[in-house]
Amino acid sequence: MTEPPLRNVSLSERLRAHLAIARLDHSIKNLFVLPGVIVPLSVYPALFTPHLLITLLLAFVAVTLVACSNYVINEVLDAPFDRLHPTKRNRPAALGLVNIPAAYVQWLLMMVAGIAVGLTISHMFALVALVLWIMGCLYNFPPIRTKDVPYLDVLTESINNPLRMLLGWYAVTSVLVPPVSLLIAYWMLGCYFMGLKRFSELSEIGDRAIAGAYRASFKRYTPESLLVSVVFYASTAMLFLGAFIIRYRIELILGFPLVAFTMAVYLKLAFKHDSAVQNPEKLYREPLLMTSFASTAIVMGLLLFIRIPRLELFFTPTLPSTTPAVAQPAPISYTPPGFEHQRLRIHAKI
Repeated sequence: MTEPPLRNVSLSERLRAHLAIARLDHSIKNLFVLPGVIVPLSVYPALFTPHLLITLLLAFVAVTLVACSNYVINEVLDAPFDRLHPTKRNRPAALGLVNIPAAYVQWLLMMVAGIAVGLTISHMFALVALVLWIMGCLYNFPPIRTKDVPYLDVLTESINNPLRMLLGWYAVTSVLVPPVSLLIAYWMLGCYFMGLKRFSELSEIGDRAIAGAYRASFKRYTPESLLVSVVFYASTAMLFLGAFIIRYRIELILGFPLVAFTMAVYLKLAFKHDSAVQNPEKLYREPLLMTSFASTAIVMGLLLFIRIPRLELFFTPTLPSTTPAVAQPAPISYTPPGFEHQRLRIHAKI
């Protein structure tokens, strides 16, 4: 393992390096909390209040702090390996610009601050934020270090997607139960994107020996095995998304072609040289992908609030059910803060 170059680092250069390893430019990923915000609001619009806007702002701050904490420790622990990568060798920690003891303090302080902000929202929000941080530890710290294990690296990194969705959900309500089908679909969709990121990285490096030295999981990955896994992730994601659509929002089926098109555009990008797929924070530079993604998000968001009875009739089951009836749970009575004159009756079902 290579050592960082010896050099004198000024205080201002050191401070810029510590700010850089927090990767604030990756905060765009926090948009993944939005489905967790929009879905419960589509079920019960009365949850939207002026106070919710303040709560969502606090939630964004909390998620950003916890995510940045994970990025800090990732930079520190990956520095020896990043020096073997053609572009990541220029990261601050890999260049020796970061004070390692100070970085560990930065890592812990950002986590504590994020959880503290989360506690002002709800205990469930703070708990999920803590799980998000723990997953970052499992992903980065030896001896577990799941990022070195083929397939487990993708699965554990991508579970941050449903965790972010839950953070958005619990910023809105701690009473409505998030559908498991939607969480799994979101997880597998994240695996699809992460699997293509791994494929693009491995293809870009080319040399298997160098790739394996940089990332241990690349010793067992091949481009073919990664593409096969991507097909599995995509299929599973669409299966559970379909389950959610059929059970909860049949109108979303109209937006499915846009979802498929966006996934196809992303797949094509993974084959490009120096693809933005390797650095998701740079995907905004891809106009077709951004147009497709924005269109998909807008259409799916609107369809959550639209009811089309004729569509429900079109998909009415025509075969007799062979599944025995399942007893439904008793409805839960709930009065949202500030709406004491209203009663919300919900069914806690998956």
